[in-house]
Amino acid sequence: MANTVDFELIRPYNDSEIHEVFERLKKEKPFLNLIDYMFPNLQTKDVLHRLLSINSIKQFQNEIILPFAQEVSRNTTKGVTHAGLKELDSSKHYLFISNHRDIVLDPALLNMLLVENGFETSEIAIGDNLLIFPWITDLVKLNKTFIVKRNLPGRQMLESSVVLSRYIRYTISERQQNIWIAQREGRSKDGDDKTQISLLKMLNMSGEGSTDKNFEQLNIVPVSISYEYDPCDYLKAHEFFLKRENPDFSKTQEDDLMHMRTGLRGRKGRVHFAFGNPINDSLHKLKDEPNKNEQILLMAEIIDEQIHNNYKLWPGNFIALDILGNSTYFSNKYTSEEKETFTDYIENHLLRIEGDKQFLRNTLLEMYANPVKNFYKE
Repeated sequence: MANTVDFELIRPYNDSEIHEVFERLKKEKPFLNLIDYMFPNLQTKDVLHRLLSINSIKQFQNEIILPFAQEVSRNTTKGVTHAGLKELDSSKHYLFISNHRDIVLDPALLNMLLVENGFETSEIAIGDNLLIFPWITDLVKLNKTFIVKRNLPGRQMLESSVVLSRYIRYTISERQQNIWIAQREGRSKDGDDKTQISLLKMLNMSGEGSTDKNFEQLNIVPVSISYEYDPCDYLKAHEFFLKRENPDFSKTQEDDLMHMRTGLRGRKGRVHFAFGNPINDSLHKLKDEPNKNEQILLMAEIIDEQIHNNYKLWPGNFIALDILGNSTYFSNKYTSEEKETFTDYIENHLLRIEGDKQFLRNTLLEMYANPVKNFYKE
């Protein structure tokens, strides 16, 4: 049995805490502005009245968060599709490890699909660097989000990782909740989706058995998230440019807020979630490797193979790779109209940012080309 006191600083809120949190939130002007954005057709006072009548986290998710995710899906995508979910067992509890494109939408759309297909929502891992204001912390912890500590000194980071690892194992095995976590710290800005070794080492910390048994207990399912158009792509490209010019450059809190807003409002085209197979059947490979570090590397390969192979490749992905290679190798994967649409999209996004246009163009193209490279590499 885990010592749940250790989890107090990172855990989501529970049902008994929601009214106290709503009382705090209703006094926050930015939160009231967010309500106006989320529900433009309703009076703020009516939404607040509804919030104050909610008595459980599940009710909050079903009545507030889920309708908003569905509205974003209707208004900013050409449809959110999925594969593999029907092969999973809704009575079991999984650790969903996915590639990561959008701060808000990745877990929001995943939870939308889970609910619509008879699953319980997942708890969501989020870095504390995104908790810019106390009201944001309150809001995300109402939405079954737990906190991942970032940028701590060495010893504190180790201690924090142990607590996080224990919390994840406890949540899946004892509280019987699904969990979503990105395969790496932060989003993949270049489209090259690789599972971070430090993430897997953290997950293994709380296990008491062999490496394969420790991961087996977590019931890991790799998930591939494919956006036809990444609404933050030009912001990510600009960040690469700014880091090229100044290696010490880092985003501000205002930049993070802009990325969140752009991710919600920007067009995304088609979106696809591919749920892989639980990796437990592949963990026997770890038994044949005596070195623990090599076992972790094998784990990353197992997860990455599914994420890469299940990634839905859109015409723009193939077009980007052909443009970069000055070839027509994948021309059977797209039409001339699709190529014109994609190249116009890239050029229009370049107009939004300043800097070395050739560098920025190549950076944007690489983002879309890398999933194709990974797919054919596996």
